[in-house]
Amino acid sequence: MILFPFMMSLHPLAGLAKAALAGRVDGELVDTSFTMDGDAELAIITDRDVEGLEVIRHSTAHLLAQAVKQLFPDAQVTIGPSIEDGFYYDFAYKRPFTPEDLTAIEAKMKALVKENHPISRSVMSRDDAVKFFRDQGEAYKAEIIESIPANEDLSLYTQGEFTDLCRGPHVPGTGKLKAFKLMKLAGATGAVTPTTRCCSASTAPPGKTKKELKTYLYRLEEAEKRDHRKIGKIQDLFHTQEEAPGMVFWHHKGGASTSPWSSTFVTRSVWRAIRRLKPPRSLIAPCGRSPATGASTGLICSPPVPRIGTLLSSR
Repeated sequence: MILFPFMMSLHPLAGLAKAALAGRVDGELVDTSFTMDGDAELAIITDRDVEGLEVIRHSTAHLLAQAVKQLFPDAQVTIGPSIEDGFYYDFAYKRPFTPEDLTAIEAKMKALVKENHPISRSVMSRDDAVKFFRDQGEAYKAEIIESIPANEDLSLYTQGEFTDLCRGPHVPGTGKLKAFKLMKLAGATGAVTPTTRCCSASTAPPGKTKKELKTYLYRLEEAEKRDHRKIGKIQDLFHTQEEAPGMVFWHHKGGASTSPWSSTFVTRSVWRAIRRLKPPRSLIAPCGRSPATGASTGLICSPPVPRIGTLLSSR
């Protein structure tokens, strides 16, 4: 008997079966198409469950990959896991993706959601999976699979024309994936190849509706406004330099304001965020003159690089 299609025919459970994203059978997460051979302990996973959000995010990563492959057929897929507050997918492509590409990819994803492609699971041997992806032109995916022990059977998930290696489970169809937003692009250097990373915050927990996504994105925007690195620059408190990653260079105003008794010069939130980076006062000294212009910098900074060991040992 097939688990959830059978449940759909039972009137009292019809609403629950319609909301089902996955299931848990004897403690193991499974797809809604899972076949039960006998009695088992059963739980239905919906978007109200923590596992449901994980399934949504992982399935949306596959939706992202399907959209990219339709728009950029030469792009090769690598990995696409879910992460905290979102998901990403790494692709190998001849050029970096652009913000305009990101807009087009998100639009394609929404179109695929409307088409509601069923998502089905199949099983292959390791060697058959390697051959399958090589025949598809997915050399990097095939190389990843070759690192898996030869005696393992692997699960593949197909939606429309797109097939990917995955442990699962996944939602029954792309129509279940309604709330997502592509946020940013990044570069990633993996064990196989340098890739371009498409990153997305799918939704805020529990991630059920577009309204919750909107609320989550609003919180991100407000947090960005309160970024202590931006506030410090605007208020002329400190700056950082590429030549000294992770080190704060204090301006006179910022150096004076890091005392808790003179917090009128800086908001308490900035003080809490940056005081951990402040070097011991005994080691603070004037920077002197700029090596580029010879002009006085008028800054307060931590000791030069040769004294970093002294700075660390004095904490």
